[in-house]
Amino acid sequence: MTIHTTLISVYEFKALQNNQQRFMLFDCSYDLTQPGAGAQQYAVSHIPGAVYVALDSALSAKHGVPGQHGVVTAHGPDEPASGGRHPLPNRERFATWLSSIGFANDMQAVVYDRNGANYCGRLWWMLKWAGHDAVAVLDGGLQAWQAAGGPVASGEEAAHFQSSFLLSEPKARLVDTAAVLQRLGRPEQTLIDARATPRFKGEVEPLDPVAGHIPGAFNRPFAQNLGPDGRFKPAEQLRAEFAALLGQRDPTTVVHHCGSGVSALPNMLAMEIAGLVGSALYAGSWSEWCSDPVRPVAQG
Repeated sequence: MTIHTTLISVYEFKALQNNQQRFMLFDCSYDLTQPGAGAQQYAVSHIPGAVYVALDSALSAKHGVPGQHGVVTAHGPDEPASGGRHPLPNRERFATWLSSIGFANDMQAVVYDRNGANYCGRLWWMLKWAGHDAVAVLDGGLQAWQAAGGPVASGEEAAHFQSSFLLSEPKARLVDTAAVLQRLGRPEQTLIDARATPRFKGEVEPLDPVAGHIPGAFNRPFAQNLGPDGRFKPAEQLRAEFAALLGQRDPTTVVHHCGSGVSALPNMLAMEIAGLVGSALYAGSWSEWCSDPVRPVAQG
């Protein structure tokens, strides 16, 4: 059985369907400015059989109260795994959700959106973090599927039976604010910020209370990973672009972040496609970093 761990093309996905391999398909379409828009788009058109999952529900902690310096905290089974505007649910809570929708350890996961892999990358990473390697992003998303003549469905999909998804050793690395702060300015940490350049420079800030970036961070807007057709650039091109950005820095020192730990993931996925493995995610990202005025801020 072939498993896909980074990207899966439309044609590979059709082959997966024809081979009757166990898989689950997820539509992660979303809009930060209109949180309900993704579900509405899914209701109008989605790839048949896809399960809809919204960033602000299963992919973010549902509970928690503002703690010191704005960090989201909670107690017990609902304690988030990060702070920030979209705090990560802990692994146990995520596994419970996977079980509730019928996802099992022997399934191939295929994730997509209609937003340039901005939101489905979060689910790709979270499944890796849960120890599940067989998860891939549908290259080009819904647009590529439709361009290849793939059918679409509307409305709701049939519910799946309860499963029992079991966590295993994480295949993705998560770092927290304390770790980023401890290594700030040191060669063992290379920060890459995926936000648009005007936000990175601090020229505008539409979402967070402070404008700017973490000192020393490089800027690579996540959309730079895609070609004009909406698909990821070839591995060789991505490798060359990241090599130009990193210089002699080891890819394992890279910590990806953005505003709230979402659009950072296309950068991580692009590095994986390029064979540059071992980078980490700072899920709290700028929204958590800037919640404490003691932490340094850079602009320009």
